[in-house]
Amino acid sequence: MSTFIQESIEKIKRQVGDDRVICGLSGGVDSAVVAALVYRAIGDRLSCIFVDSGLMRKNEINAVAEQFTNHFKTDLQVVDAETTFLEALREVVDPQEKRKIIGRVFIDVFADAAGKIEGARFLAQGTIYPDITESGGTPGSPQAVIKFHHNVGGLPEDLQFELVEPLRTLYKDDVRKLGAELGLPEEIVWRHPFPGPGLAVRCLGEVTKAKLERLRDADGIVVEEIKNAGLYRTISQAFAVLIPVQSVGIDTTGQRAYGDTVAVRCVTTGDFVTASCERVPYGVLEKISARITQEVEGVNRVVYD
Repeated sequence: MSTFIQESIEKIKRQVGDDRVICGLSGGVDSAVVAALVYRAIGDRLSCIFVDSGLMRKNEINAVAEQFTNHFKTDLQVVDAETTFLEALREVVDPQEKRKIIGRVFIDVFADAAGKIEGARFLAQGTIYPDITESGGTPGSPQAVIKFHHNVGGLPEDLQFELVEPLRTLYKDDVRKLGAELGLPEEIVWRHPFPGPGLAVRCLGEVTKAKLERLRDADGIVVEEIKNAGLYRTISQAFAVLIPVQSVGIDTTGQRAYGDTVAVRCVTTGDFVTASCERVPYGVLEKISARITQEVEGVNRVVYD
């Protein structure tokens, strides 16, 4: 990886010259590694934008901002756009349509923030190889579209920035090795992957602020208990999904209630393209289920997917 790092830094220097680069942070390891590479190449001529869509995981905005400012000495702008995203998602239930809407809104919000940064001609993105294959591959490719990525094929044709994408040929495990060698904090390197549309595609049916808060709290419990059990590095992804199925159960006050269902999913994967169900110990699942039904208002049933 040391050779890849040096070659990438030299390539970025040649491509960018003396200009400024904007990097879109997502909170994940891919964009963080790109930021680290670009920072190594051009220093404080890097400006980062983190769009708060209101669709992030519990405490993620503050955690990423803190980790980033502690590690990099460069400009970071956090854009609060929760209202804009939720308004655009009103009454939308199809997950692929959610992805497209979120991609369009993200680009608009990001472009507005980026346009206020003087001297920027380049946009650095954390695009990795699975993003390209899942989006249908390169133009003219016969590959099927698995899911839409706004950083692949979703950018406007009149984009005012030239792209910097040093990770396009890498898989997730390669990116993590790269992040570790670049000295990124373990919390960033090993953070579980998160979809670009955020919690919107894990909130089945229409997305509302109340449902997102419910899902965010449940998801936070899943991650916390997986970490407490020492399984976070073993499991590739652990998260909660809010399902639009209600049933009779007991609410957080101990009363009979008609509440929502949360599905817990834990998977392992080597390439982050295909995955297998993780056999989580029943004791851990029992604790997750008990905490969610006792602590998350409006949820009275937990299932393992």
